[in-house]
Parts: sequence; C-alpha cells; structure tokens
Amino acid sequence: MIVQNKVIVVTGGGNGMGREVTLNLLGKGASVAAVDISESALQETAVLAGDKAAKLSTHVVDITNQEAVAALPEQVIARHGAVDGLLNNAGIIQPFVRVNELDMAAINRVMNVNFYGTVYMIKAFLPHLLKRPEAHIANVSSMGGFLPVPGQSVYGASKAAVKLLTEGLHSELMNTNVNVTVIFPGAIGTNITANSGVDIQQLSANAEQSSAMKAMEPSKAAAIIVDGIEQNRYRVLVGSDAKLMDFLYRLSPQRAAHFIFKQMQSLLG
Repeated sequence: MIVQNKVIVVTGGGNGMGREVTLNLLGKGASVAAVDISESALQETAVLAGDKAAKLSTHVVDITNQEAVAALPEQVIARHGAVDGLLNNAGIIQPFVRVNELDMAAINRVMNVNFYGTVYMIKAFLPHLLKRPEAHIANVSSMGGFLPVPGQSVYGASKAAVKLLTEGLHSELMNTNVNVTVIFPGAIGTNITANSGVDIQQLSANAEQSSAMKAMEPSKAAAIIVDGIEQNRYRVLVGSDAKLMDFLYRLSPQRAAHFIFKQMQSLLG
C-alpha cells in the first residue's frame, strides 16, 4: 500500500521508532494519527513534524484500556475522514531477570501492553479497514519473538504471540483488501528501557560488555518499516542482527539460543 494520501494510525507515536515512523509517513504525504500514553511526548512529535503537522493528529490513549481504544476509530475518522492503515508499534520490555524472579505484576503489564493492546487496536480498527479500497495492518513483533532471550522470556512470549496473531490475521484476510505485515526489529536505539521502567544504569553498564547491543538508528528502522508496508511484505526483518539471528535460528534453533545466552549472560549476573 503506497502511503501517500493514506490515513495511518501509529501507536507509540510519541517517541523512538513510533515517532520516526510517524515523521517518515508524514514526509511521504500520509496523514497520521499518532497514539501514545504520554501527552508531552506526542506534543514533541508534533513540534518535530514542523510544517507537516497539519496532517498529524495526536491521541492520548492507554492501549491497555479496551474502552478507550474502542472509541479511537471514531475520533480518527472525525479528524481525517477515513482510516487506511494501522501500525501497532507500542511496546515495553520487562526487567532483565529470570522468570523465577519476575513478579506477576510485571508479567501482566508486559502482556497487556504488547499483546492485548495490539489485539484491542486490531479489533477496533479492522471493521473500518475492511471498508476501504485498500488497507494495511503492520504489527511490530521482535527478534525476541522468534529467538529466546534470557531475562526477556515474558517479553519474548508476548512478541511471539504478536507474531502468530499477525500471521494468522494475514491468512484470515488473504482474500480481502487488507494486507498484513509482521515486523521483527533487532536492537534499535530507542528509550524503550526508560518507558518500561527498567534499571537503565545497570542495563547500560552491562550492555557495554555485550556486542549484541549494537543498535540501529530509529530513523533508519522507520524507513525500512514504511518501505515494507509499501511493498506489502509478509515479514520485515529490521537490522543485520535480526537477519542474522533469523537465519541462524532456522538453521539450528538450539545453537542460536546458546549463542544469545552467551551474549546476554552478563545482563543476568
């Protein structure tokens, strides 16, 4: 789906990769409804949009609130006249601890944001997308959604759920006007740790010891994602690390898992 003159909803549009996708879409002539839990972050995105802000609307919504999400399509359509696309980008990681040390509140929070938030958005917008001549849904999974990462097992489970949900949705919508893409970013240089409530100082100190933490610029990741949407790609691997680990995991899942364990061992202590 060529994004020019389309109306696209982007969750997590207030920062990081979601903000960069929003700006990229605006630069390609799309109208964007940016959704985020942080009003100040959305305001900053609007400022960065500059003279393209006229085609941007901002919506302060907690995507784990099903009622608030259900009311969102009407707000977007009232502002833009239609809705043609949905990018479910919003997500959080968990503290870098083993499952045995992770409390249920953290587990529920990760699943509610990453999986149920995505489900709520799809359920709210899909009926409207099916009425359009052409539409697109893109869901952000993760390299951790197909490869086990110690200390991020619940996060990985939530992103694996997004992966299978997206692939199932693609099959269900195969004979419709709605195309579906699943996105697998590797390490991207965003502030997801701060937004997730993770101990940044501990993470940064340990990350210096790990070559697996090299990150792609969010603007470059955004360009890859938007290009994947425009090409109606089934899956999009973002970053050389995601591509490499996808290859290695399909070649030998156990060896790939062991490799990641060695890379991440310092984060677990």
